[in-house]
Amino acid sequence: MNLWRRLLCGPVRRLGCVGLLGLFIALGIGVVAQASAQVSAQVSAQTAPQTVPQAAPQPAAQPASKAVTLKVFAGGSGQRPDLTRQLLAQYSQRHPHIKVEVETGGATSDLQRQYLSTILNAKDATIDVYLIDIVNPAQYHGAGWLEPLDKLLGPPAQVLQPYLPAYASANVVDGELAALPAFADAMFLYYRRDLLEKHRQPLPRTWDELAGVARAVQAAERASGASGAIGNTTLQGLSIQGAPIEGTVCTFLLPYWSLGKELSDSRGKQTLDRAAAAQGLQQWLTMVDQGVIKKNVAEVRTSDTLNEFKAGQVLFAINWGFAWDRYQSDADSKVKGQVGVLPLPAVAGGRSASCLGGWQWAVSAFSRHKAESAKLVSYLASAEASRFYAVRGSLLPAHRALYSDAEVLQAVPWFRDAGPAVMAARSRPVSPDYPQVSDAIRTSTSAALARTKTPERATAEIGSRLARIMR
Repeated sequence: MNLWRRLLCGPVRRLGCVGLLGLFIALGIGVVAQASAQVSAQVSAQTAPQTVPQAAPQPAAQPASKAVTLKVFAGGSGQRPDLTRQLLAQYSQRHPHIKVEVETGGATSDLQRQYLSTILNAKDATIDVYLIDIVNPAQYHGAGWLEPLDKLLGPPAQVLQPYLPAYASANVVDGELAALPAFADAMFLYYRRDLLEKHRQPLPRTWDELAGVARAVQAAERASGASGAIGNTTLQGLSIQGAPIEGTVCTFLLPYWSLGKELSDSRGKQTLDRAAAAQGLQQWLTMVDQGVIKKNVAEVRTSDTLNEFKAGQVLFAINWGFAWDRYQSDADSKVKGQVGVLPLPAVAGGRSASCLGGWQWAVSAFSRHKAESAKLVSYLASAEASRFYAVRGSLLPAHRALYSDAEVLQAVPWFRDAGPAVMAARSRPVSPDYPQVSDAIRTSTSAALARTKTPERATAEIGSRLARIMR
């Protein structure tokens, strides 16, 4: 209780203990204090996987270092904090004077952003290092919440040279190194390989082809009941995100980008093509009318898409790269060994487009241990750590070289083809006001999918709001 009282009521007293406690409970934030550095070394020696190499021998004569405790916010279950804990245990073994405490929580990017915004807006020094979505570096930099890393690690061009170009550019704001990539992500099309083979259906290249394949498989499954029994009448053709969440921003952008349209120009000013945007929304609604997408799509979250596909209830699903490991490794998965993955289809006459995701490590501007935090971030963003996340968690590497790494490809063979898809993925608008941009897109998109607004009205509202934000 003393830890909670100190954490909640000490550094951020101005926020009010009760109010912040409520936020912690709402987000499910768990504070997990690691043992001492010596105990961490013992735990690491027992549990650290072989994919994390041991530290090189250190010179015999080393001056005693002052003990430092760092606190790391490692995100929610989708960011695999369990793997981050193993890496941190290894780091403490190599640096015995560094004690690391881990805080986790927030089921979605939105909840994590709300939590961190509250902490950082209060200039709370409790957290030293934190994990943020790829859309956040510009916002956090503009708010003065993160410490530019070029002052501590070197010039951005030099530090970011090993990473995929999209992540190098996303983490440089106003010429300063705002954060370092933890791991990459993009949206892919997951499909039931066994069902396509069973019904001799081709892999779709366009959204229209996908709808046709889905309807054929759904009809065949409905008629497949044995001895006159009713077959599978609940199989969804395609699962997409439609609730007012961050994933629904990508639901809006995928067909829009596929039509060759841009949301902003080089100056960050909005350039929305309303007709193309309405056409994209209508594409999803047509699939609803065809029975390919379920009618309550406006309630579907990323976790719903994940769990329903994992339960064998979906033929095709749009989801992030992390889903692959869940489909193959979760104990309750009914689709193990039956899943294929493809680049996303294109609008007829258009080109395939995917939404770029991924997570970044940043150092708090209010940390009392910035130099030590920067060194820790450099380790967590290293090729060694990226390889570990890939092999143990199927998390896409941000390091270019790892897409041809023998150990990575042996563990996750589909990464061989994922590299080009990630490199071709499109970034959502980079803006210090991105939360407002996101809200404008996802709320109106969800309303259109719920049919409380027409596609034309929804896109008009998006355009009007973005014109005020992206000027």
